[in-house]
Amino acid sequence: MTDSLYDHIIDAETRAFIERTESFYSGDTATMTIAEQRATYDAMCRDFHQGRPAGITVKDRPLAGRPARHYTCAQAADADTSPRHYTCAQAADADTSAARIIYFHGGGFVVGSLDSHDDVCAEICARSRLDVIAIGYRLAPEHRHPAMFDDCVAATRALLDAAGGPLILCGDSAGGNLAAATAHALRQDAAFSRRIIGQILIYPSLGRDTASGSFVAHANAPMLTRADMQYYLKLRLEDPLTSNDPAVYPLDDSDFSGLPPTVVITAECDPLRDDGPAYCSAITAAGGKAHWIDAGGLVHGFLRARGSSARATAAFAHIIDTVAMLASGAWTFE
Repeated sequence: MTDSLYDHIIDAETRAFIERTESFYSGDTATMTIAEQRATYDAMCRDFHQGRPAGITVKDRPLAGRPARHYTCAQAADADTSPRHYTCAQAADADTSAARIIYFHGGGFVVGSLDSHDDVCAEICARSRLDVIAIGYRLAPEHRHPAMFDDCVAATRALLDAAGGPLILCGDSAGGNLAAATAHALRQDAAFSRRIIGQILIYPSLGRDTASGSFVAHANAPMLTRADMQYYLKLRLEDPLTSNDPAVYPLDDSDFSGLPPTVVITAECDPLRDDGPAYCSAITAAGGKAHWIDAGGLVHGFLRARGSSARATAAFAHIIDTVAMLASGAWTFE
């Protein structure tokens, strides 16, 4: 990483995270085959895997025809969860027993799997004490849009059809896009929408405008560039869009009413950053609840740095606190 723009923004811990990530890539991702990209990404994720916290039960069983991994926390409510993996500020009397989290992993719609985000989901489960269900959706280019969108909507419907509590939609990067698109798709069905009690979108891709704001200021950011985004979009879509499609770009929607309470967490040094406030503003303008958190000095993909970067650790704590807030039915943001 040599861009002087970030010399005084990115700290040593985050810089070390970037360099460790980049050590797995010998050149431009676009010059690699899809198989090479996936193998490299998987190897990188294995290297960053922090292990599953104690007390987590994991079962792999399909959901709506797709691979799914179910995480359950067996820890007692008064268990000591103070070590490195556990710093949740959740109130002790918060009733979050009924809520569940459905998680859609990131990876540009091309890479990623249940394994790539396994430790992230396990830690969210442990620290929130909520069940987490991770979905393995179909990937491009073998399966173009709307395959991955259809998978996420179908999995969410299946969970809502089955016995169990309400759902919080959650995802990072491409998964954040899919979580938001799912919320837009299901809000028209009252039986489903009333049981989706929130969405947490972590550095998501939400809009089509890449010619202004952060998309220009951070076009060559470490970890994700504007060129990377354009490359993955071509793999995702069979043909360029000729009309607005909220299933691809949630910000394309003309109606932002009826969406669940939403929190978007972005990274300061990320071309996708401005999608966060734009989406939150659209929801609040339509009378909904939305809040934007910008993680200062961080980069796209910072979830993997939560064990090595104080800034990423703090951002992850915000995510856990947000889970607890939404699960309890509260809204503490003004």
